[in-house]
Amino acid sequence: MTHLLAFMGVVLLAAMTPGPDFVIVTRHAAFSGKRAGMAAGLGIASGVFVWALVASLGVASLLAASALAYTIVKLVGAAYLAYLGIKALIGAWRRGERVQLETHLPPARPLVAFRHGLITNLLNPKCAVFFVALMPQFLHGTPSLTDTLLLSAVTVLVTIAWFTVLANLVGLLKGFFTAPRVRKIMDTVTGTILIAFGIKIATD
Repeated sequence: MTHLLAFMGVVLLAAMTPGPDFVIVTRHAAFSGKRAGMAAGLGIASGVFVWALVASLGVASLLAASALAYTIVKLVGAAYLAYLGIKALIGAWRRGERVQLETHLPPARPLVAFRHGLITNLLNPKCAVFFVALMPQFLHGTPSLTDTLLLSAVTVLVTIAWFTVLANLVGLLKGFFTAPRVRKIMDTVTGTILIAFGIKIATD
């Protein structure tokens, strides 16, 4: 039990660390409400499950060991974050041109939020490295499929729990964040942060 609680603690701390996932959930919850934020969190959790599972099975270690594969995933992931950031900045610029007309903006569909969360996580090779380093510490000897699935499931549940809390907290302020001038500022800030994360991932 202590073993499992320790694992949950490590995963929770990793999930709570501000990064691209945090920005994606916050952005969707702020502009489209808690359902969209939770959908983004579910997408992230799905990506986390994939990384945790492949790390447990030893597949992710191949990615971590291959400089070429790691670099390709890293650059594609960085480009995707930059793309989302540029879209946000363009939205902020256009919103500034017609701020008086945009009192009601159509919210992003949960499926779109889910896709953003999933792709953002899957294209972050640091997740692979994290789980390659973490899983062996909690899977001793030759792990059974049950042990592997258990830790992967725990990872997903912890991730969903954290991002559900975050989405609900941010979603409470949706009315504030969707005010045209506030949204323009948020678009600018989150867009800049996403581009910065993209650059950081690409240059690490």
